[in-house]
Amino acid sequence: MKKSSITIAVIGLALLPPVACTQAPNVASTIAATLTGEVTLIPSNSDQRVKDASRVVVWLSSPDLPHLARAAAEKQQHFRVVQHNKRFEPSLLVVPIGSTVDFPNLDPWFHNVFSLYQGKRFDLGLYQAGAQKSIRFDQPGPSYLFCNIHPEMTGVILAVGSEFFATSDKAGHYSIAGIPPGKYMLHVWYESATAETLQALERLVVVDSGNPPFTAISIPVTKPMHSEHKNKYGEKYDPDSVKTVY
Repeated sequence: MKKSSITIAVIGLALLPPVACTQAPNVASTIAATLTGEVTLIPSNSDQRVKDASRVVVWLSSPDLPHLARAAAEKQQHFRVVQHNKRFEPSLLVVPIGSTVDFPNLDPWFHNVFSLYQGKRFDLGLYQAGAQKSIRFDQPGPSYLFCNIHPEMTGVILAVGSEFFATSDKAGHYSIAGIPPGKYMLHVWYESATAETLQALERLVVVDSGNPPFTAISIPVTKPMHSEHKNKYGEKYDPDSVKTVY
């Protein structure tokens, strides 16, 4: 399999009007900034860009502003991953740690959503059309989603300790808005990269009125995780049941 690489460059910081800060009592006011950037996917044996540079997640964390992570967890935010046409929609969802995700079944047949590999491990069991179940994602990292009935259904929910995150679009663009001034660690996640590679990509970013330089980052791309997954019992899917119409 051909290996590829990803180059990530920060384009700049755009300043927004001053806003009142109510999250930290020792800070009277802040100037929110928007961090914009571009992701480039380049195969290792070519200098040509891959057309679809989506599904790369970028987020900021700050040890100097711990109240931001606490505030994100305390909001108890709700998100949705819909089961529709034997697909998870969206197939990639980023949420702050502590968020609750609803899993409504909009198909006319049963589903059984589970995640047993990383992140939040759970099994929603078998539930019928029109039903909905929910899970609180209180564990950081990616939770890979599967259906015990339909092997073609795959997805991932990435829980991060921050409200400042973005996912790249097909053109490779991303934008993180509303960032208070301070020092942040920039994190990157991509499904086809190892944990060791992603950890090595972490960089310090200073958000202020300037435009800090940023070094381009390359991510070696490996085989997508769980591309040939088993069911929740650790067994291969029954080929006869896969052929059914439900």
